[in-house]
Amino acid sequence: MHPGTVGRPPRRTPVHPRLASYRIAVEKRRLNRAFTLIELLVVIAIIAILIGLLFPAFQAVQNQAKQTQAKNDLTQIVNAVNAYYTEYGKYPVSTADDTPIIPNSTLFDVLRNMTGANPGNTSNPRAIVFISPPYVKNTASPRAGIQSTGTNIGIYYDPWGTPYQVAVDTSYDNQMTNPYTADTGAGAATLGQGVIAWSLGKDATQGTNFNVSDDVLSWQ
Repeated sequence: MHPGTVGRPPRRTPVHPRLASYRIAVEKRRLNRAFTLIELLVVIAIIAILIGLLFPAFQAVQNQAKQTQAKNDLTQIVNAVNAYYTEYGKYPVSTADDTPIIPNSTLFDVLRNMTGANPGNTSNPRAIVFISPPYVKNTASPRAGIQSTGTNIGIYYDPWGTPYQVAVDTSYDNQMTNPYTADTGAGAATLGQGVIAWSLGKDATQGTNFNVSDDVLSWQ
């Protein structure tokens, strides 16, 4: 061995600059892929947590929107029945006084002028359209509109899928029996109105204590 080579590090094969840049780029891509995967997992976890926190709030907002829609529908129903009374001097039903009209299809057929001879029908001979609700979007699960097919054709459903309840003062004394227990949030035992309408709400059940009910009323 030549004396001049003692203690010197072994010679390294020089690396071409382009090859060095390529290796660096490959290493960066490898690191970036690993970092991106970690980020993705973190984002997924955060989204899952946010969904769990926000879903109840979203349901509450959605239910509030349905209550508002039901309230508007009830107002239109009462206005339509009162408009019929103004036009014909009577109410468009022959049911027992203060009794909910079930099913409600006959009432709305009269108010919509959808049955009988043309023009009009025996109960609406002037062919006046007093109310024009939309048809339901899904006839298999009707809600928020008039059923257009099947055995329940003509029934007016609330946003939760239950028929609207309507009662009319057929004794014409301007006194309606409150369907809820007096002084539980729905007024007195006797209501000074000629027509009332209500929705059974999300639970589709009518109780007697309105304070613990989710129903929607036309007279409130």
